[in-house]
Amino acid sequence: MSIPYFQIDAFSDRIFHGNPAGVCFLPEWLPDSLLQAIAAENGLPETAFVVQKSDHFLLRWFTPNLEMDLCGHATLAPAYVLFQHYGYPKDKIAFETRSGILTVRRKADYFELDFPSRPAVACNAPASLLEGLGITEALFIGKARDYLVVLPDEKSVAELNPNFQELKKIDTLGIITTAPGKQVDFVSRFFAPRAGVDEDPVTGSAHSTLIPYWSTRLGKTVLKARQISARGGELFCELRGERVGIGGRATTYMQGFLNIDVFQGQK
Repeated sequence: MSIPYFQIDAFSDRIFHGNPAGVCFLPEWLPDSLLQAIAAENGLPETAFVVQKSDHFLLRWFTPNLEMDLCGHATLAPAYVLFQHYGYPKDKIAFETRSGILTVRRKADYFELDFPSRPAVACNAPASLLEGLGITEALFIGKARDYLVVLPDEKSVAELNPNFQELKKIDTLGIITTAPGKQVDFVSRFFAPRAGVDEDPVTGSAHSTLIPYWSTRLGKTVLKARQISARGGELFCELRGERVGIGGRATTYMQGFLNIDVFQGQK
């Protein structure tokens, strides 16, 4: 059995930028161990697995190490494939996920995710967090799914050189670092060594926490953001009460097929 497969660079309109995501379209769910093996073999930050239902799609995300509860770029990627490669006729796609129904809407020149808002609650920093980031203090430290660490300026975020072994001790999935941007409202980087992704190039789900923080701090609901990883990516953000809008572009790097027969022995 052949599985249609795409590799999409999300949150950028240029290949080799943004965040690469694998996208597999399945007729039905395969065993979880098989999905995890495919994601590990792909070696990308996330691989998205999609099963079509009558009026919506089921969506799951796997890093090389584990299944995710929420992922932005690997939601944008399958939506982009459905719109651009399969000619999906409507302007909005609904995905049923572990985080509820998530939608992706086609805009004039980008695609917009509708995600839950996950504000960070102020907390004390564990020693491993500061030591792992190589800093002694921060302007703000909060916690939602991930730790949110606010630094004084863009340079402070760009120059971080984390100790990933130390960050593996942290009790959250990942660590968001952020600061005001020079040419955008805010910048960020995201580290998730426990998930098998030392630094994620562009993290849509982190913006569920970043958007409510920066919206409150800057006094505006519509913001522009940039994740300043080596690959980099741009995001168009909006706070909508208990939801956030996260917009971005995407482009296709590769398409082909996976031969499921080579995996059958792992069932």
